[in-house]
Amino acid sequence: MSTQHTMRAISQDILGGPEVLKEVEVERPAPRPNEVLVRVRAAGVNPTDWKHRATGRFLGEPPFVLGWDVSGVVEATGTGVALFRPGDEVFGMLSYPFGHGSHAQYVTAPARTFALKPSNIDHTQAGALPLVSLTAWQALVETANVQPGQRVLIHAAAGGVGHVAVQIAKARGAYVIGTASAGKHEFLRGLGADELIDYRETNFAAAVRDVDVVLDTIGGDYVHRSLRILRKGGLLVTLVPRGSKELPREAEKLGVRATEMLVDADHTGMKEIAALVEAGWLRATIAGTFPLAEAAKAHALGETGRTTGKLVLVVD
Repeated sequence: MSTQHTMRAISQDILGGPEVLKEVEVERPAPRPNEVLVRVRAAGVNPTDWKHRATGRFLGEPPFVLGWDVSGVVEATGTGVALFRPGDEVFGMLSYPFGHGSHAQYVTAPARTFALKPSNIDHTQAGALPLVSLTAWQALVETANVQPGQRVLIHAAAGGVGHVAVQIAKARGAYVIGTASAGKHEFLRGLGADELIDYRETNFAAAVRDVDVVLDTIGGDYVHRSLRILRKGGLLVTLVPRGSKELPREAEKLGVRATEMLVDADHTGMKEIAALVEAGWLRATIAGTFPLAEAAKAHALGETGRTTGKLVLVVD
């Protein structure tokens, strides 16, 4: 195949550890009606990437190309696309979970997956933001409708979603409480967190009360313990859905509310994220960058659970 019609991508033939990831040459996609072809300049790596790599989770058996975050340049547009034209710099999150494929040189997606990239950040910053920012926005704003003065607890506040959620909650005027190891407290104070709990030394459920909203990124017993620190009528949003009716029932017995959430691609949400970036309210902390060919190294580092912020693949 001619190089004009192919591209490099990171694929896998079997489930497993980072070592199953390999760089391959595949056919370059072409945009269908209402789609754009984007030349990828940067693509974030998220926990959902290494979970899918190891277990298949929603995607089943490989082969597949992972990646949902995209920042890049519109290369071509399909029939009917009015939002963008070739040369536009855009960023967005591919439809989750089945729209994956951004860990490659090019990707196609519906035009309304994307928004114009803010001019005050580079592609690495923009490539780090979409999935975590949309997750935090949809949880805190669209689901919880966080209001000024409300008390918001964010678990794993220094993580990818967490550190963005802190900034979005502060932009909404909330009083932000975060759980994180002590070494990350100074970082989180710099993002605006008002109160921090070292989860290694302190049981958060004994340290805080009367919370309006809890954003849970961990799951497990954190969910049940978090219900008990909510004020009456308060809301827990967990990003680790189990698909059972047990959680809402437990919440109702306690006089609180609980909901499970998966992030969804959204043009309007991406425009809101872009506005926060342009206004100086939101930035991603970059824990590390890797060339596309070294995706396995990014996965291995991410799986240590010790990074602060986001890992990003930078594509030539």
